[in-house]
Amino acid sequence: MKHFYFVIFLFICTLGFSQENARSSADIDGFKLYPNPVTNGKVYIETSLNAPKKILVFDVLGTQVLETTILGKELNLSDLDKGVYILRVFEKDKIATRKLIIK
Repeated sequence: MKHFYFVIFLFICTLGFSQENARSSADIDGFKLYPNPVTNGKVYIETSLNAPKKILVFDVLGTQVLETTILGKELNLSDLDKGVYILRVFEKDKIATRKLIIK
């Protein structure tokens, strides 16, 4: 029964983030996130502009677990535990939100 509530909670969080993203600025042009799921502790984020990016990572309960800024493409996630996260990327006036899985 706990798993059922957990899945429902994830669905509601994902729905909330997607609706919020629709009201805010458009998605980042050329946004690519790979590899997902993450297995080696590093993820790469590419965009058309390749400008500095502010990164926020939230756990499934909505608690912010990471805030950083990257200048290139590589983001180190080796400090995070295995699980499902929400990744928010801010570049200039655009925002991208994606589900991130760490194995």
